[in-house]
Amino acid sequence: LFWCERGGEVTYHGPGQLVVYPILDLRGYKQDVHWYMRALEEVILIALEKAGIEGASREKNLTGVWVSNKKIAALGIKTRRWVTMHGLAINIDARSLQNFKGIVPCGLEGREVTCLRDEVSVIEETSFSMKDVTIYVKEALEQVFGVTLLSAL
Repeated sequence: LFWCERGGEVTYHGPGQLVVYPILDLRGYKQDVHWYMRALEEVILIALEKAGIEGASREKNLTGVWVSNKKIAALGIKTRRWVTMHGLAINIDARSLQNFKGIVPCGLEGREVTCLRDEVSVIEETSFSMKDVTIYVKEALEQVFGVTLLSAL
């Protein structure tokens, strides 16, 4: 376990997750952390829809994205002088779920976590890769924040 300065409670990052830490100067958008968190959730919702997830949503008074009453994506950020740090994590495959058993994710007692691969409704035999989901998130970031991101993919 490592302690870091960001919002949220205990979380896990590791194999099977797509972790995205955008660095944005919110002075060019809105100087509002709640707005930024909802914008990151929107990025996730758009990307999950492109991946074939149906029914992904926000839950009132909770941060993150949910499918079938299970958390599929978590957010935790920090800002310094309105520049963002940290970001979001989407659980892509079952490897991402194993290490949640030893913690109470985001301090939400009794709530389950899930992964994209377990929740996808329509998937071809070829399936999707981490690279595919990375592209969906990149496109969603561009759409929500009105930017063009360079790609190293």
